[in-house]
Amino acid sequence: MPQNLTLTVAVAQASTQPTLSATLEALGRTTRHAAAKGVHLILFPEAYLGGYPRTCDFGMVIGARLPHGRDQFLEYFNAAVDLGDTPAGAGDDWVDRKLPLPRAKEYRGDGTREYLEKLSRETGVFIVCGVIERAGSSLYCSVIYVDPRDGALGKRRKVMPTASERMIWAQGSPSTLKAVATELNGVRVTLAAAICWENYMPLLRQSLYSQNVNLYLAPTADSRDTWLPLMRAVATEGRTFVLSANQCVRRRELPGWITAPQGGVAEADGDEYVSRGGSCIVGPLGDVLCEPIWEVSTDRGADASDVNDPAIAAALSIAEIDLDDCQRGKLDIDVTGGSSRSDAFKLTVEGLDLNPPPQ
Repeated sequence: MPQNLTLTVAVAQASTQPTLSATLEALGRTTRHAAAKGVHLILFPEAYLGGYPRTCDFGMVIGARLPHGRDQFLEYFNAAVDLGDTPAGAGDDWVDRKLPLPRAKEYRGDGTREYLEKLSRETGVFIVCGVIERAGSSLYCSVIYVDPRDGALGKRRKVMPTASERMIWAQGSPSTLKAVATELNGVRVTLAAAICWENYMPLLRQSLYSQNVNLYLAPTADSRDTWLPLMRAVATEGRTFVLSANQCVRRRELPGWITAPQGGVAEADGDEYVSRGGSCIVGPLGDVLCEPIWEVSTDRGADASDVNDPAIAAALSIAEIDLDDCQRGKLDIDVTGGSSRSDAFKLTVEGLDLNPPPQ
């Protein structure tokens, strides 16, 4: 008998709240809503925890830095999340909790990892979330994978921050491009994330395809109309389901430490969208399963006491997917194997095994 490979997946178009605790509360509310809808896996946007500092230049121009920019960076650093990892990235030792603990503490970091693991365990939802992570004195744009049964299965850091992001984020190790495998709803799933404009890096995409991912996750900060065509191309190229989640943010919702040095929102249109969203879900033949959603957020106007709040429902895209469709799509092209011409073309990634993870 054929195995049932049906999963229910969701993308949350969320927006970072004024504090980490408020954002975690909102994440919990949205995850519980998704669980009530039968969702097995949910994706949150790039930098959802810690925040994406839109419009902020941190007082920097070529050849000069202004004092207020250093204060902004301090604010941003203090708002970031400590997941208990090391600056070099401890890999499996971090996953397996083999790193030494601080004196008189039961865990490393600020407790965010433990909160996500508890939430995933209680709801039964696999959580994938964008995080601004601090380790040592550096910030990394990261994604964490949290399994309902086994907790954090892995975490990766953006290997190439885009444009001015390089001012504030360090480069992550390519070894963190490792896919993870798990079982959801009785279905074996292989998943990995490419963060925002990493999706424009062909060899990085191939490093994920090579690991035979059937869930390709693309948390982003790109709200342009050009994003959906890219997601359709990735899905078609890799014969994989693609989930992409972005934040939806108005100018007046930016942190005060961003707007104050620039004159505040009073001199601008506070209701202007600095990110309109565009979260979507695409199938392995490039078919759009959930069209991009615009100018709505799970965290705007939601009632903390109501997991069925319509404000959450409007900004949560849900799709039932059949993972057999990935294999069906490989009848005519399979860039993970048969169509890769590995005899002619070679890809190696420093510190990364490109073989699919064991099932």
